[in-house]
Amino acid sequence: MINNQLISIALFAGAFGLDLGIEEAGFYTVSVVEIDADATKTIILNRPHLRESAVPRDIRQISAQTLLEEGGRVLKLGRPLLPGEVDLVTGGPPCQPFSTAGKRGSVIDPQGSLFMDFIRIVKEIQPRFFLMENVKGLLSSPIRHRPHNQRGVGYPSLEPDETEGAALKVVLAQMKAIGYEVAPPMLVQAADYGVPQTRARVIFIGSKNGEILTFPKPTHDKNGLKGLHKWRTLRDALSHLSDPIPEYIPYSKQRLKYLALLKEGQNWRHLPDELKPEAMGGAYKSGGGKVGFYRRLSWDKPSPTVTTSPHQKATDMCHPVELRPLSVREYARIQTFPDTWVFYGSLSSRYRQIGNSVPVKLSHAIGQYLSKIIKNEKPESTNVFEQLSLF
Repeated sequence: MINNQLISIALFAGAFGLDLGIEEAGFYTVSVVEIDADATKTIILNRPHLRESAVPRDIRQISAQTLLEEGGRVLKLGRPLLPGEVDLVTGGPPCQPFSTAGKRGSVIDPQGSLFMDFIRIVKEIQPRFFLMENVKGLLSSPIRHRPHNQRGVGYPSLEPDETEGAALKVVLAQMKAIGYEVAPPMLVQAADYGVPQTRARVIFIGSKNGEILTFPKPTHDKNGLKGLHKWRTLRDALSHLSDPIPEYIPYSKQRLKYLALLKEGQNWRHLPDELKPEAMGGAYKSGGGKVGFYRRLSWDKPSPTVTTSPHQKATDMCHPVELRPLSVREYARIQTFPDTWVFYGSLSSRYRQIGNSVPVKLSHAIGQYLSKIIKNEKPESTNVFEQLSLF
């Protein structure tokens, strides 16, 4: 904390969704690292004070000292920030899959990914807290996959790095190795924090001072139980939105042919039986629920997870009543960005930036929780095991 101001640095900043919520909770972002050119321009359009650091750059080429120097200049200190002066480092490093030989497939290798650069920066900056978000699959992923037809009787037992959760163990071990006490990783439902979307993400919070951390108490519940608000719906999200000329990538005539036959809340299963094989093509006989095919959204339910494109065949995000995908501004509303937030780039780039973001309301809840701890206030928290049992 500098002059009673909470200080944060954003890694893998994207379109700033994670850090915008953090800022709304009282933190001030003084440096960012992001490699995508359009995302960095989005940051500059909305946060001109980050112009120096919001340039496309690879975290593997960035030193912690550079980030501390940038922070000092933003704060006009006349010197770099010192290790330990930053309150929070945030980021969602991709634990990139790597391909292995033969039929062993692609799995998550944290030690061979950009995750290790996140750890390196945290270790050198020494923030009081770090906040890392990642995909749900990290909880159960092995590091090395053994095909199912090579398991069981007649085959050797699974090696430790072939077991479920092996990647998670590596992640936690690396966090603890740099001296941080890490709260049990949380599989968080964004809808529980006022986001009009069902989106599950894994959240890690680390503390340099060894605080026993849990997680902020939910504000919403699917059915409005426990004295909480009921989950917000798509109708809630899009109400009073001024979007007179919606920007979207139109459907093909072939897609429109089938979507025109569906009503709000329906998908391909509601098509006439004689049209289903034609509409679905090769996916018709494949396994899985395929609930995202030819999907019209429902006004009175939360949106499904926002993806990087609303018109992909398997993850359709068709407007409940209009024959079009959700617009860019509707996408941003569902991710709880303010209407004033400007996104730079082509339509596909803006959709991708929004879809890859952490919902602002979710990060705001986490930011408030951490802010209160730093200020020696007692935040309301939830029972970790109760939270995990929701999934």
